[in-house]
Amino acid sequence: MNTSDTHNQRIAQLTFASVYPLYLAKVEKKGRTEEELHQVIEWLAGFDTKKQQELLQEKVTFETFFQRASLNPNAQLITGVICGHRIEEIENPMTQQVRYLDKLVDELAKGRKMEKILRGA
Repeated sequence: MNTSDTHNQRIAQLTFASVYPLYLAKVEKKGRTEEELHQVIEWLAGFDTKKQQELLQEKVTFETFFQRASLNPNAQLITGVICGHRIEEIENPMTQQVRYLDKLVDELAKGRKMEKILRGA
């Protein structure tokens, strides 16, 4: 899937701190916990809870967030549609990584079992 440069830049410049409260509200509204959200983020990006808090306070962009991340080798197993786009067809690597995170948060909010969300990890 080919997205425009403008779209990719807009996503890259979003701050993790601006989106995190939305992720948290989404999962808590569906009965999941902040700890589960942290677990999902740690699985995908390799940041423990302490590091996640530092990144939030630093107000890093998603571009910086994923530059510093150690992406899970099983991340490519995350497939499906998010925001009308098939994740595995997104050509821009950073946009794809943000969509991986969006998809994991969606799965958490939908009540999927943690073992399934973390792709058997």
